[in-house]
Amino acid sequence: MLNILFSAKPAAWAEYEAPLNRAFQSAGLSANLAQDHAPADVDYIVFSPNGPVTDFTPYTRTKAVMSLWAGVETVVGNKTLTQPLARMVDHGLTRGMVEWVVAHTMRHHIGMDTHILGQDGVWRTDYPPLAQDRPVTILGLGALGEACGHALVALGFPVTGWSRSAKDVAGIRCLHGEAGLDQALDGAQVVILLLPDTPATENTLNADRLARMAKGAFIINPGRGPLIDDDALLAALNTGQIAHATLDVFRVEPLPEDHPYWAHPQVTVTPHIASTTRPDTAAQIIASNIARGESGLPFLNLVDRSAGY
Repeated sequence: MLNILFSAKPAAWAEYEAPLNRAFQSAGLSANLAQDHAPADVDYIVFSPNGPVTDFTPYTRTKAVMSLWAGVETVVGNKTLTQPLARMVDHGLTRGMVEWVVAHTMRHHIGMDTHILGQDGVWRTDYPPLAQDRPVTILGLGALGEACGHALVALGFPVTGWSRSAKDVAGIRCLHGEAGLDQALDGAQVVILLLPDTPATENTLNADRLARMAKGAFIINPGRGPLIDDDALLAALNTGQIAHATLDVFRVEPLPEDHPYWAHPQVTVTPHIASTTRPDTAAQIIASNIARGESGLPFLNLVDRSAGY
């Protein structure tokens, strides 16, 4: 019998208890899932950073920590965490992100706002370009970036993807490294940020890089707030270098009421809803990964502590 500790915010227990137990049963695992196992008896931790566990030192028997979140920036630097940490890579989370990114890309591409907001009796006949003439750049080619890239390619957009290390993704022009980043931004009309939050990625979009984008470009950020230099973005919006920014994530959340993004006419704020972990599909991922470990196979989606993701 495996003792599995559920460590997340209290309200999550009602959402996850049944799906996790079903998934453990389907995976052939004999599991005792609870919120109150003694630390020395815990075999695995199902974890989110807003739960009660912050000191992993007492969990001497624990074989791995299974995160419910895709982002691990708030826990990866925890020096008490010596156990393997697996981030959440979940079909439900991925599909939700793809749908949000495609929706906002298409909104800006075809100019929906002009006609939705411009109900003023003016017969506007300006036509958008075809997707094939709207270059899109995705910063970050992890599971989410790849999936969003494939969806946009299927709609006809020429997609460039950038990552810190070299990647080869079918249908996507792949660039990497510092020189590749500048090249990926040159002339981009839509830039989508799906990078992790690490010291190396902070202010990835600064004034110099915003200037490399096409005049009147659009920015879509469902990744992490610190990826953008906020002051530089506001300045670029005010000059028209950037036509609009759709932002789902911020340095401080909830976004403070007096933040200039709220009132800016060229900014859309969404409240960190681009995607979320779905209990049913996430439970299957966690159960499958624990079953791998119990069978002697390597865990999937392990976090590289040195890279921060």
